[in-house]
Amino acid sequence: GEGNAGAGTPTVLGGTSDVPVGSGAVFPAQQVVVTQPSRGTFKGFSGICTHLGCPLSDVTATINCNCHGSAFSITDGSVVNGPATRPLPGVAVKVDGSNVVLG
Repeated sequence: GEGNAGAGTPTVLGGTSDVPVGSGAVFPAQQVVVTQPSRGTFKGFSGICTHLGCPLSDVTATINCNCHGSAFSITDGSVVNGPATRPLPGVAVKVDGSNVVLG
């Protein structure tokens, strides 16, 4: 039980350099996707596809699920390509120094 919000060290997802501008990265351990749609703007989304719950595979110009081909916007998590019909839920992330952390 070290997971109390606001206590101790923030959960580091990765370095800001791991999240390319105009793309993003999947952090499977935390089941979070972080994107950087424009320089210095970081967005967090659930790392689980809203279609059938597959883990999202990678981020190009979209957030992609290789199970059935769903793709989501790196800007707001909306569906770009089905079969998914629901957008990705947002996850709160912030920049802490050179890292992207949960919160």
